[in-house]
Formats: sequence, C-alpha cells, structure tokens
Amino acid sequence: MTDLRVAIAPDSFKGTATAIEVTTALAEGWLSVRPGDSLIRMPLADGGEGTLDAFELAVPGARRMPVTVAGPDGRQVEASWILLPDNSGVIELAVTSGITLLDPLQPMDAHTLGFGQAIAAAIDSGVDRLYLAIGGSSSTDGGAGALTALGATFFDEDNRPIAPGGHGLASVASIDTSHLRAVPAGGAIILSDVTNPLLGPSGAAAVFGPQKGASEAQVAELDQGLRRLAAVLGTDPETPGAGAAGGTGFGLIAWGAAIASGADAVGTVMRAPEAVSSATVVLTGEGRFDGQSDAGKVPSYVRSLAEQAGVRPMLVAGAISAEPTGFAAAVSLTELAGSADAAMGETVHWLREAGAHLAQSL
Repeated sequence: MTDLRVAIAPDSFKGTATAIEVTTALAEGWLSVRPGDSLIRMPLADGGEGTLDAFELAVPGARRMPVTVAGPDGRQVEASWILLPDNSGVIELAVTSGITLLDPLQPMDAHTLGFGQAIAAAIDSGVDRLYLAIGGSSSTDGGAGALTALGATFFDEDNRPIAPGGHGLASVASIDTSHLRAVPAGGAIILSDVTNPLLGPSGAAAVFGPQKGASEAQVAELDQGLRRLAAVLGTDPETPGAGAAGGTGFGLIAWGAAIASGADAVGTVMRAPEAVSSATVVLTGEGRFDGQSDAGKVPSYVRSLAEQAGVRPMLVAGAISAEPTGFAAAVSLTELAGSADAAMGETVHWLREAGAHLAQSL
C-alpha cells in the first residue's frame, strides 16, 4: 500500500463541531485505516462560525482581543476579535450577533448592534484593515444595528430613532451619518458565503428569514423594511451578497466595505492552494451539503482547488441533499449513524467513522 499525502480541510459543522474538531476527528479516522499516510490538517471557514479560530490558527502572532458587546437580544456577550500582525482586525458576526446566542429566536427584534460595537472597538484600536465575517447571523436588520454602533442614526418620519431589529426598519425614513466612523485606510473586506441580493424571492428575508424563525407574514414585513432601508442608504440592493446575514452585507457595502468570498479569503491566508496542490487526496466538508454549497462555501472552494491541482477531492457532510458532483467520494454522517439525531448526538464519533470509511474506499 503506497503511503499518501492527505489534506484535511473542512468547515465547522455548525452547532455540533468546530472546524478544528472536525479536522481532528477525520484525521483520527483516516489514520486508523492508513497509519502510514502523511496528513496536512487545515481547518477552514467561509465567513461563518469558526472564522476567528481559522485566522488564529493560520497566522503566527494573531492575538485575541476581548470585547463586551450587546448580543442580538440586548443581553451582554463576552466576545473577542482577532488582531493580526499586519495590524488588520478580524471580526466575526457569529460570536457577537449570531443565531446561537438566541433562545428562543427573535426574527423581528434581533439585531447586529454587537457586531458593530466589535467593529468600532477594532477601529478605535487603530487597525489598518478589517476582515468582516458575517455568517451565522440571527437577525434581518440590514446591518442597521451595526451601522448604529459605528455612529449612524436612523430616524422615522417623525425624526425619532427607530427601534432595533428588523421590526424597526418598517418605519425607517432617513439617516444621519455625520458621526459615522470611516472605513480604515486599508479598507474593509466582507467575508461571505452567499451571493443573494437584498430583496425579493432570493433575498435576505425570503431565503434566510424562515431559518431565523420568521413566519410568512413576518418575511413579507422584513422584506418591505429592507426595501425602505435600501431607499435610505441609496446602495444597489441587487449587489451579489447584499442579502447575506439578514442584509448585513448590504449595510456594510453601503458603509464602504467590499464583499469577497469568505472561503477564498480565509483559504488564501491559510495557504490552502499550496497545501491542496501538495496532496494526493483532500477531504473537505460541512454540516449540510445542499443547493447553496456551490455558492462559495468551503467544500466547493476546496473542490475547485483540487480540480486545478489534479488532486482527488472527498466530501464529508452531516447531511447531503444535493448531488456531490465533482467529488471522488462522499459520505453522510446521517447515513452512517442511521439518523440525523444520532449523527448530531455523537458528531465527533461519526466523523471518525467517516474518515475511516473514506480511507477504506481507496
């Protein structure tokens, strides 16, 4: 049996295992079958949960900077952002305003104020550039909360500040940006894993609102509120990625940030292209491989690197609901475990089994 060089480059399995835990478990499973193989362990992220961990792991000298912010329901959250040696700051929405911080969900009232507070803290510390990871959001406020924390004020028709969250957008009529912090001199890059526009059937409210607990009537109200916000900010709501994170992408674009593929940006920092091209096989994965996975998420990014380098890509996912085209092999934890509940209850165990299963498939 010829020993191989194997790159393991997954995203997190949201809510059940971090990217580092996924990488470790897959490696253990693989080595239980092929102990002589050489492994490259490279946990990735696409702008969602785990992005801070990925940067901290990849960049020597990266430092965690603690910050206390208002969570998506107003309660205080102890969070952090990453200061990189080149004086860039990395801020992750999931740890400041993320959906995992809410129980129960609050589709109309959750907001991004805390995310903006963390951005403001990084700016006030003197960073030259920002990386803004916006996956895993809990709200549909168009980024109004974040912009408020950065110094903007949104008013209704009676010149009163609007309420936080998507509910407040129903009355937004104007904005005062006289105290809005400027984008750092080196720019701000939005790390996103989706390309949805802000409005309409493919927009933030329609596609992601139900995932955040919004009813059909609330989706319609949120979409109308985002339409009012678009009129106030004067930015094109059709911009790809404007609908990301409940429209937070739109608010940040209006502020002056540029949107990029989160997986590509994180992968570049972690030298993923070089790692994949040096391997014979690459394992990647995410919690759910579905119709959105080809829109810039980690598995599609890694698969494209493998295709360019002539490397065999393999996929592991908690569940697979779309054809895993382009992968030499694919395995679902749900199928291995016999049910979704079993897979989610012992995710790390079944990840080890998945690693062993793929190694055996060779």
